[in-house]
Amino acid sequence: MHDLAFHLLVLLFAAACIAGFVDSIAGGGGLITIPVMLIVGIPPLEAIATNKLQGQFGVASATLAYARKGHVDLRKQLPMALMATLGGILGAFLASVVPAAALAAAIPFLLIGIALFFALKPNLSDLDSHQRVTPFVFGLTIVPLVGLYDGVFGPGAGSFYMLAFVLLGGFGLLKATAHTKLLNLGSNFGSFLVFAVTGSILWKVGLVMGAGQVLGAQLGSRVAMRGGARIIKPLLVVSCLALALKLMSDPAHPVRIWLGF
Repeated sequence: MHDLAFHLLVLLFAAACIAGFVDSIAGGGGLITIPVMLIVGIPPLEAIATNKLQGQFGVASATLAYARKGHVDLRKQLPMALMATLGGILGAFLASVVPAAALAAAIPFLLIGIALFFALKPNLSDLDSHQRVTPFVFGLTIVPLVGLYDGVFGPGAGSFYMLAFVLLGGFGLLKATAHTKLLNLGSNFGSFLVFAVTGSILWKVGLVMGAGQVLGAQLGSRVAMRGGARIIKPLLVVSCLALALKLMSDPAHPVRIWLGF
């Protein structure tokens, strides 16, 4: 593919800044970056692959910001991050054989369910609650499963990590957000490695957007740490609903085909 014009790179940089801000708080940054990449003429496979590259900059930046303030212990959580990476690698390899139509049909409804959970569940705050699953079991089951999904399909992986941390790990929203960013980084990196080997990544575009991601993520993580659950909860609900609507707006979505519209 020929080099993009300068003004299109500026547009992609700006989109990545906004995506990094949103993603560092509630996830769903790909809702912004992938459509913009498609709009400027990047083919779908290259857009998805390049999104894995640029998204890592924002997630890594947000993870470090949360770690510096003590919201996540990187050394202690490294085994979970490695499990997420393994899941992402396996998922990327399986992407060509897993029935994407079935995932595309189910994911919007799961996302709507997550949005309703966070919107309607009382007493959601930044305080930790009852832990239903030990970190060891959580790291061996939930983490690689969501990482696998992230490698196969991707949209909403951060929301699934968040739900698991709150519902099973007993984490408060700010702590769950910080830990979600680390695991997102792991599963993103795993699937990125596979895309890098296949040669699908547009490196110049990804690095330009990565710089935008860093700026947006630094600002977003600061806003999240300052506002806590008061900021995270509504943004998470909006992000889940927006992603669900975006997936179902595709004319090729299985549910729309089944219903005939």
